[in-house]
Amino acid sequence: MNNPTIGILGGGQLARMMALSGYPLGFEFVFFDPSESACAGHVGELMVADYHNELALEEFCKKVDIVTLDFENVPVDALRFVEKKKPVFPSPDVLEIAQDRYNEKTFCLAHGIPTTDFEVINSRSELVFAAKKFDYDAILKTRKMGYDGKGQYRINGADSVAQVPDDIFEVPLILERRIAFEREVSVMVVRSQNGEIKTWPLCENKHKNGILTTTIVPAKHGDLDDTTRDHAIKLAESLNYVGVLVVEFFQTADAVMVNEMAPRVHNSGHWSIEGAQTSQFENHLRAGLALPLGDTGMIRKDSMAAMLNWIGAFPEHVLAINEEQLYWHLYGKAPREGRKIGHSTLLADSPQELHDRIVSLVKKLGVQL
Repeated sequence: MNNPTIGILGGGQLARMMALSGYPLGFEFVFFDPSESACAGHVGELMVADYHNELALEEFCKKVDIVTLDFENVPVDALRFVEKKKPVFPSPDVLEIAQDRYNEKTFCLAHGIPTTDFEVINSRSELVFAAKKFDYDAILKTRKMGYDGKGQYRINGADSVAQVPDDIFEVPLILERRIAFEREVSVMVVRSQNGEIKTWPLCENKHKNGILTTTIVPAKHGDLDDTTRDHAIKLAESLNYVGVLVVEFFQTADAVMVNEMAPRVHNSGHWSIEGAQTSQFENHLRAGLALPLGDTGMIRKDSMAAMLNWIGAFPEHVLAINEEQLYWHLYGKAPREGRKIGHSTLLADSPQELHDRIVSLVKKLGVQL
């Protein structure tokens, strides 16, 4: 397919970064998003319409050769409508699994991949019973639509069960036992239409209030690194997946278990733009177009990378800090509490150097991560 036009459902920063990685390869892009302020519109044509607007979706399909997404909560029926007209990756079947935490966990367990313990919750009485079963150490989550800590309630005693609002029981819920994990890691795997498959170095992630703040790559070597990689590859193959799939794991001293998977390019992979031979964004497009996948190794042997998320607002005068191997990404989004509005990537040649660079940057900016 020469000079393909790629349609992206969702017009956020992930769509924006996909386009910026695809333009040098001669690709064109059209974005579809319900919001006229979607930041991907700064770098390409933006169609503004509801995902259920079939007339708009039909017009969108006329403009593009192939379709992907930057947002896993695109309605499955909208994606099935698009699939009748244009090739779509990942498939609506994958989305149907990944959009529902119960479906996701049962799929993992059916393929021999461990997850956190969980119970489906449909009423407050069921929550009371399950919370006691989990020794009041659990997290109540909506089965659908929650991300970055949204739609989640910490259960740490009988009082916390009583404080869960009544209206939350209007939607399907799941209660997950909390895990005393040593660290959270993610595996980025890319699988092409022809079955070619690659992974990037393991990522170690830090969160605050349920939102990713920092990713370090490669993660400090652990005995279970190969297990996480094998689980992620098995999921990609079992799903007949096309594109980048990110699988998040809780890692304890002697076990790993899936926390969740993201059927798209992912925040924990932003470091790959400067830190890897081929970014997650370019390889996602290559996979969907059945092109050979690029090298997923670090940009230099033994190099390291850190991605720092900027949430809510940027510190003042960020662009005045101009250092070697420091890269700024501002998404063009209006500041708002809890909103991801940009990130920085730092590169270094050793764990100590990377640590020192992070500490130095945070101190210069006068912020806390």
